[in-house]
Amino acid sequence: MRADADPISTTAARWMIAGEWLAHPARIVVAALAIAIGVALGFAVHLINASALNEFARAVRTVNGDADLQVHSVTPQGFDEALYPKLARLTGIAGASPVVELPAVADARAHVSLTLLGVDPLRAVRVTPSLIGRRIDTSAPADNTTEKPTQAQPSTQDEAFDSDLLFLSEAALTETGKRVGDSLEISAAGQTVAFTIGGTLPGVAEGQKLAVLDIAAAQWRFRRLGRLQRVDLKLAEGADAARLRNAVAAVLPADAEILDQENETRRTDSLSRAYRVNLDMLALMALLTGAFLAYSAQALSVARRRAQFALLRVLGVRRGALLLQVLVEGGIVGLIGAILGLGFGVLLADAALRFLGGDLGGGYFDDTKPELIFAPVAALVFLALGVLAALIGSILPARDAARAQPAIALKDASDSGDPKAAPGATVALTLLALGAGAAFLPAFGGLPVFGYLAMALMLAGGVAAMPALARLLLLPLQKLTLAVPADLAAKHLWGAPSQAAVALCGIVASTSLMIAMAVMVSSFRGSVDEWLVQVLPADIYLRIEGDDSSALSPDVQRQLASTTGIASIQFRKLTPLRLSPEKPAIAWLAEPIDHANPRRNLPLIGASLPVPEGAVPVWLSEPATWLYPYRPGDWIELPAGARGDATNKVFVAGIWRDYGRQQGTIAMDERDYTNMTGDALRSDGSVVLAPDATAASVIETMRSELPPALASRITFAESRQLRALSLRIFDRSFAITYVLEAIAILVGLAGVGATFSAQTLARAKEFGMLRHIGVLRGQIVGMLAAEGALLGAVGVIAGIGLGLVMSQVLIHVINPQSFHWTMETRLPYALFIVVAVSLIAAASGTALLAGRRALSGDAVRAVREDW
Repeated sequence: MRADADPISTTAARWMIAGEWLAHPARIVVAALAIAIGVALGFAVHLINASALNEFARAVRTVNGDADLQVHSVTPQGFDEALYPKLARLTGIAGASPVVELPAVADARAHVSLTLLGVDPLRAVRVTPSLIGRRIDTSAPADNTTEKPTQAQPSTQDEAFDSDLLFLSEAALTETGKRVGDSLEISAAGQTVAFTIGGTLPGVAEGQKLAVLDIAAAQWRFRRLGRLQRVDLKLAEGADAARLRNAVAAVLPADAEILDQENETRRTDSLSRAYRVNLDMLALMALLTGAFLAYSAQALSVARRRAQFALLRVLGVRRGALLLQVLVEGGIVGLIGAILGLGFGVLLADAALRFLGGDLGGGYFDDTKPELIFAPVAALVFLALGVLAALIGSILPARDAARAQPAIALKDASDSGDPKAAPGATVALTLLALGAGAAFLPAFGGLPVFGYLAMALMLAGGVAAMPALARLLLLPLQKLTLAVPADLAAKHLWGAPSQAAVALCGIVASTSLMIAMAVMVSSFRGSVDEWLVQVLPADIYLRIEGDDSSALSPDVQRQLASTTGIASIQFRKLTPLRLSPEKPAIAWLAEPIDHANPRRNLPLIGASLPVPEGAVPVWLSEPATWLYPYRPGDWIELPAGARGDATNKVFVAGIWRDYGRQQGTIAMDERDYTNMTGDALRSDGSVVLAPDATAASVIETMRSELPPALASRITFAESRQLRALSLRIFDRSFAITYVLEAIAILVGLAGVGATFSAQTLARAKEFGMLRHIGVLRGQIVGMLAAEGALLGAVGVIAGIGLGLVMSQVLIHVINPQSFHWTMETRLPYALFIVVAVSLIAAASGTALLAGRRALSGDAVRAVREDW
């Protein structure tokens, strides 16, 4: 018989797979779609992230030009230009190009944000030739019928050094609506200056908004005399890059750092890495839910065909052949689902980039319009993940099919377990214990790898515990006197826990993930709302749009403070400060802070330490303490130039909560900031109204008293409007998680439908026997409805309980390790009630609909083969 086993098993496998799929196509479609949804979400998120990062990196490369190395200031104030000749004279440096780099706004009415670069054309042509402007000959008469391109020519030396000329990239020229030869106002560093557009920047990549002018004009017109923001360096051919980096680093002052393309890539990547990884993990969680649904479909398919598998065993088919057949079935389903998922993922990514942008609402890649970039390697990885998910879901059913005893299975296609045998919980408890242990492990590479592993282990442990948990929760019903339908339902579920577990795995997996995400989002949103109330106590807030480094001069501050209807006004300055070449700039916040009682100004976490005599205190935000090794009581040497008698050594007095800046914030009293830097410009303001004043009238008065160029760039908002806007941005950032929650529930309900459909068909003889002993058809229908309701209730209890545990991992492990924020747990009780009622009702209705088909046959025919 063994010699013929392989041909028999191969033929039987093809026949059984085709027959099963033709007989029950809906179940196969649901399982494949579940895999497709998980693959589509994961692949789409990956494509969106890759496309956004590519666009962002391209923008950085465009601004930086073609330099090999770059010395960059750690603050927008720049460093002393005396550093430039020191760098230029270093052995191995073929060229050095000084640069003034300022964020700017072109055309105050249009609010076109761009980067303003002041370069020395004689130096830049050797180091960063892509930043050299080209004048356009506009003397030729225009054709009224056909748009003729003007001819770009290299700018002459006089034009390159003309302090009134400006060269724009094509994207900047298009967005301003101007033409070469037109006048254009540029606002930067607190100044507004009119220039003539002399030409374009053909070397700048498409979509990048840059403006370039002579460096002397930039320093003079924008009051940056003696200061540079960067120096671009070109290495001599054959120069030792490592030695030159050390030589450059040796001459750098504290307010400058050395960068290369690798630094910028890492800095760009770290800006949004946690956000991207979290989206990837959420998408993979959806794929994991699809694996549970594949398990449900395969388990029920195997249970329904127990007699067929037993017959094949009797005919000589080996256990390994049956095991392979079920795995092949699952693999084919996974392959079909994965291929569909890749196609859906490309469409989804393209739509998301068009309508949501490259950050999916996260706020990391503002002002970028990335193009979709297909990633073939990632496609193969997600294809493999889809197949692997289906195979994982098929392993246990395949093992059950191979282990079944042929003699028993030929006679009984239902649950062959002993009702008196208590289901084991060793595997479940082990998985849960491992998950709990993983949750206490630190971040790996700055990412919560073990946190997600903990969630996966807990999810697997929760599903594995379903047979034991279902029997435990149903035990009290065994001692009660119930109506016939409810009594039959309770006894069947209690006596067949493995069937209950198969039905419950989809509900528990989807519900627990949804509850975990919902609790985390509810807790985060509640904490953000509470924080906004603390940090927005004033009536009106004002801010300069488009340029953090410009803003309000002391004269303008005094003018605003004298506005009628204002009881008090406070100004602040937010400056990016680079503490590490590998990390994005930390925010340096200067605002009025009471040294004696900083809690009046900052939402402190814990107490503030006493400040040593003569020390300059600072308060670090919570993310800053995660990203940098500073704690209360430490001293920090800020890499910013000290002025006069001031010092840049500061004392960390405490930690405060800041949900606004993920990369960390250093808060300092604004008087200490001015003494240290000499910078009196401010970018924001908060206004407390006089008792009889109205917000609308005061805003109108302030705007009318400002210079026109500045008035058009200032935005005013009431505190309630800012809170509402912030919460809308929060909801937009988490919109993708709401979608994943909805998908998880739909997948779970689909699993319930597939489960009950297969189980009721497999129990046709059971229903026939019940009819023979006098149970009415209506009572069997009631039994099925009660079974669905009981399973839904058990699933809801297990799902909510497991979800609450997993939510604590999200709140106290994954969120702090990813975004460096902590929060208090807030439970959405209303959502719990809605989910519980909806799932119980849906499970009951699904079971009722699925059972009607099994009850349509004759009771005699259902049991005749037992005679």
